Amino acid sequence: MGFAETFKALSDPVRREILTLLKDGRLTAGEIVENFNITAPTISYHLNILKKADLLRETKYKNFIYYELNTSVVEEIMLWLSDLKGDDEDEKI
Repeated sequence: MGFAETFKALSDPVRREILTLLKDGRLTAGEIVENFNITAPTISYHLNILKKADLLRETKYKNFIYYELNTSVVEEIMLWLSDLKGDDEDEKI
């Protein structure tokens, strides 16, 4: 996983909304589709991009595939952004 792929995946508002839905727990593709006014194949396309960016995990249970956030990647991005920001308070003194 590279940051370029991750930020490209995050650049689309539909994909960001999918991630927001998943912050409360895992969902099936059908449950995700119910929250949008777009087709199931379009949601599938977005889910695949999020999986390639390693922002989602999928698990199979019976006849369903569940999607959930990969929080380790989110944490890695947050750490990188925090490092990028730096410690401005020390520099102001």
